[in-house]
Amino acid sequence: MPTLLIVEDEEILGKNIRRALEKLGHAVSLAPTCGDAERLFTELNPDLTLMDLRLPDGSGLDLLAKLRAQAPAAQMIMMTAHATIEDAVRAIKLGAVDYLQKPLHMDDLRHAVTRALEESQLRAEVSYYRGREASGAGLEAIAGGCAQIEELRGKLRRLCSLPSDAVPPTVLVTGETGTGKGLLARVLHYNGPRANRPFIEINCAAIPETLVESELFGHERGAFTDARTSKVGLFQAADHGTLFLDELGCLPIAIQVKILKAIEEKTIRPVGGRIDRKVDVAVIAATNSDLEDMVRAGTFRQDLFFRLSVARLAVPPLRDRGEDVTLLARRFLIELAQRYRQPEKRLTPDAEAAIGRYPWPGNVRELRNTLDRAVLFTEGDLIDARALALPDAAAMAGAPSAERAGGAASGRGEFEIPEGGLQFEELERSLLLQALKKSGGSQTGAARLLGLSRDTLRYRLEKFGIDAASVREG
Repeated sequence: MPTLLIVEDEEILGKNIRRALEKLGHAVSLAPTCGDAERLFTELNPDLTLMDLRLPDGSGLDLLAKLRAQAPAAQMIMMTAHATIEDAVRAIKLGAVDYLQKPLHMDDLRHAVTRALEESQLRAEVSYYRGREASGAGLEAIAGGCAQIEELRGKLRRLCSLPSDAVPPTVLVTGETGTGKGLLARVLHYNGPRANRPFIEINCAAIPETLVESELFGHERGAFTDARTSKVGLFQAADHGTLFLDELGCLPIAIQVKILKAIEEKTIRPVGGRIDRKVDVAVIAATNSDLEDMVRAGTFRQDLFFRLSVARLAVPPLRDRGEDVTLLARRFLIELAQRYRQPEKRLTPDAEAAIGRYPWPGNVRELRNTLDRAVLFTEGDLIDARALALPDAAAMAGAPSAERAGGAASGRGEFEIPEGGLQFEELERSLLLQALKKSGGSQTGAARLLGLSRDTLRYRLEKFGIDAASVREG
């Protein structure tokens, strides 16, 4: 039940206002003076305060300024029989949400109160959801100690430290499904200069192709058969904030053109619209597709790919992160114990060994879900390998044929180090070059030959300064 405070020195009018608002289901208190109002405001912390402009012991405008200084988010409505434009302007500048003239019409009063309370509730809901999204999105959320994660954290810190008046770069986050690309997008937003602005996320793969344009750019009334009202698109909803386009590679070419225009010209045009609308949006895109291969195949625009790749962040797969898998597992166990209000559980040595051996095709998401299930259904405070119920790696791959088994054996046989030793980095560089030549310069093909993920291969190519395109041309 909303709590209202009425600051009115005319006793009969005050009682009439209270009676009218109590019929709406509100709890209403009366204060005839500024002093009483200050005391009740502190005690009640009302959802809405209505105050007269002229009071026996002071000005309602001065009281408004004092109460707003005490509670900047407080909702206030001014009432007066001596209305002037100057007083109305000052009241609005001081934070009043409405200005009612006496004699009051009770219908106008009820409408003003209902509107103010609805706006207050909407702001509270936005604040709640924004706070919930920001929770757990600090830089410390990017856990791990491997070289790739350390490099990724460094890039994130640099992007988050850009000044508020800087033009935000477009960011492309790549990585396999389940690696945490969405977490990276939230970290970038909630630790950057736009943290208090909207963060809008959309999974492009989940929108029917016929609705993509309307969802992203909005539409005008009558633009198509079912467009009975105008609709604001996600670019407009994210104005002055961040728009996260997950699975961008699923968008049709025609929409890619419009996204490129929105990024470069900072304008969008709703479906059925006649004029362009200005938008100021920081765009973060993510994909688990190989956009370079898609560009070569003609299914993704090269100009959009180059525009998105201003700041490129590659999230490594979990299988390439070494000891990070154990670190993450322990961290998830702490979080899950708190979530389910259970005593903290620990992994046995055989469980940790099983976690280290398993390739985690579903990456961090699969690890968390596996531990979630184990926490729920394990008695006691120890989780062993059996409780994890991890699939056997050989069973996942299927029974290999004799030819395939022979190839695997030769590919994974022991390598004898020469008596004089060798330079491991030279060997690694040689293997990378051979794989690129054998695959015709295709990074995807080279990664497959070496048993690496494409992001890991790209990381190692950058390490040695190898240009895959030049290998293909050579």
